[in-house]
Amino acid sequence: MFDPDEDGVFARVGASTIRRGFACSVLYGLSALLFYIALARPPEALWLLFLLIFAALSLYVAEKLRHASRVEILLTAEDVRDSEGRILARMDDVVSVQRGAFALKPSNGFTLVLKSSAPRVWVPGMWWRLGRRLGVGGVTGAGPSKFMAEQIALRIATRDRA
Repeated sequence: MFDPDEDGVFARVGASTIRRGFACSVLYGLSALLFYIALARPPEALWLLFLLIFAALSLYVAEKLRHASRVEILLTAEDVRDSEGRILARMDDVVSVQRGAFALKPSNGFTLVLKSSAPRVWVPGMWWRLGRRLGVGGVTGAGPSKFMAEQIALRIATRDRA
């Protein structure tokens, strides 16, 4: 195992600049296109309402993604948390790490299987939690995500041997 840095962090996963920029621009572009279609050639009232709601929703998700992808995910000895201090999962609660090709996981990421359920949360492009599963990844870099997943798996194996 590696030694932590001065803050007690063993691994950091942040958003890749290129992936973050591409994801945000796609969502902003979709929103602009939907607003343009709705306002340039207004369809029937029901379709107009649908286009405007969908455009506003995609703009909202783009803003959430832009804000959420500024945060890093940190692995400490006690837990997995984000750089704002929000605890994603305690290390005692982690059962396994799934990172294979056929695992239900975010792009460039991994999924942690937890002992207990937690409330559903979705932080676009960075992580999600649904029941006993916590997915980390999306606009994150592949290398740091793989390193964090391997560090967690190593800690689980060491803990289970003891």
